[in-house]
Amino acid sequence: MTTFMVGRRVFNLTTTTPFLQSSLRYSSTFNFYQNRQLEQYANREAKPLTLRQLVFFGRHLTEEKILKSANYVRSELPVRIAHRLRDLQALPYVVVTQEGVEKVYKLYWTAFEKFRTYPPITSIEENTKFCKFVGSLLDDHAVVIPNLSLGLSLSSPFLSPDKLDSFMRRMLVSRISRRVLAEHHIALSKTYLAKDSPAHEAEPRVGIIYTALDVKRCIDRCSTILRDRPLWVHGNEDVRIDAWPEVEVEGHLDTKFAYIRDHLEYIVFELLKNAMSATVLKHHDSGSSLPPIRVTIVAGEDDISLRISDQGGGLTSVNAPTNDPMDLFSFSHIRNASRLEDSRLGALRTASEEGLRATVDEQLSRWQKHSYYQPKNRDKLEEHGTAPSQEIMNIVRSRIGIGLPMSNIYATYFGGSLELVSLDGWGTDVFLRLPKLGTNLEGIEV
Repeated sequence: MTTFMVGRRVFNLTTTTPFLQSSLRYSSTFNFYQNRQLEQYANREAKPLTLRQLVFFGRHLTEEKILKSANYVRSELPVRIAHRLRDLQALPYVVVTQEGVEKVYKLYWTAFEKFRTYPPITSIEENTKFCKFVGSLLDDHAVVIPNLSLGLSLSSPFLSPDKLDSFMRRMLVSRISRRVLAEHHIALSKTYLAKDSPAHEAEPRVGIIYTALDVKRCIDRCSTILRDRPLWVHGNEDVRIDAWPEVEVEGHLDTKFAYIRDHLEYIVFELLKNAMSATVLKHHDSGSSLPPIRVTIVAGEDDISLRISDQGGGLTSVNAPTNDPMDLFSFSHIRNASRLEDSRLGALRTASEEGLRATVDEQLSRWQKHSYYQPKNRDKLEEHGTAPSQEIMNIVRSRIGIGLPMSNIYATYFGGSLELVSLDGWGTDVFLRLPKLGTNLEGIEV
């Protein structure tokens, strides 16, 4: 009789289902719940960093600094991955076997083993190979966010909202932290090899951190992309419009601070996108021009604040029992019932194959790919019999529900905050606060 231990439970392969037998064999093969190497790394503490530390280290690059950075990434990432593998192993077994979760576990286990066994980097040539190795893993892990979201959405009946959201937050914050370290090192390596500091750019940067990030420029870029996008609104096939709302920016327009541009732009992009869509849905048939979206920039002594105000009617359909706008940040169907809608699960399944990096450029590329879906082009395409199918149209419009939760995680990663205030019947005010001095440690939980 063959038995396997999962946690404290013993399973008999002669009495379990074929699916469970397969899962248990996989678990046994990879020492799913017990592994000495994993425990050694998981018992180590991760070493959180601040933006200021990353910037300071990246100035005046030398070969010694590049090699030190490479070996830090090589030794730190398996520790952070090991913590998340241990989190996955602590989940109820019914959650581990959900669609998407097992795929993430396999990806993490493979990455852990590759990093753990990667030899020390001792030369610039070896670092170049290491950067390619890390870049390849970053590409492989592009499917992590949608697969995790899919698996946890399907698992929400089996986990309390607090446990589910806590687990998902740790997973996503850790993912951001690993990508920041990896992408920052790759960017520093490119700068060193080019022997040409990016300080000559319009906005100077060190690695992936812009040391004088122009807040208004970020807002203007996001609003321009959004106003130039195809003229449809997510999830509302019958709504046809002529234009998107204007975005008016006021306040401290010359504000600059040190931050990761991709993070700020993703947050602003998602918030403006939601505000524009709500405004169109509220006013598209009113016969008058669309009310503008107002963005106020405030530069405080220690932080930067943004207020984004729209007249989109407020968050009257939060889709949660408590009607708390903050439930829109949740990954639990109990707090956010839309998590288990068929359209959202279908969109997540599509994204789980294509990947999702949670950047503005990624969304822009997707819209450019499907630019011929604009209503103004559709009639002409139909005349020639080349219009896309309704199924593909639904995929393009689909919402996977990642934008607001990811924006919240990006905002709080270095100690900021994101709050939603709904004025039902009128609109929504969103308040974003980000630390200005770059001295806050990344908010990873070990």
